[in-house]
Amino acid sequence: MKRSATVAEEPVERAEATFIQWLIDRRDGAPNFELRKFRIRPGGRIPPHTHPEIEHIQYVLKGKYRVRLGEKEVIVSAGDALLIPAGTVHAYYNDGNEDAEFLCIIPRKDGYRTVWVNEQPPRSC
Repeated sequence: MKRSATVAEEPVERAEATFIQWLIDRRDGAPNFELRKFRIRPGGRIPPHTHPEIEHIQYVLKGKYRVRLGEKEVIVSAGDALLIPAGTVHAYYNDGNEDAEFLCIIPRKDGYRTVWVNEQPPRSC
């Protein structure tokens, strides 16, 4: 068992004002899945990217923010859940005044990679 408050936050690669906590991962002996918690501060963003080999599931804990999913954009808030299929370009934008937080569950897979997409972020909804 771990308490979220005892797990160090790390900046997310290429993101702005965004942090990750690896709550449960391969270092804990998890054979099939890993659980991460993200926090996006107001004005923060994770630029467009994809994970060609894995799908992932997210559950929004706090705040309201925009998520790009392929060609669509949705606004999510606490209590919403998302499925991001493998290979889908996705990005996150916190235009609000409070931190946004979500849990992200990914399959534990060797060769998992992030491919960053070089483009301008979409305009607000």
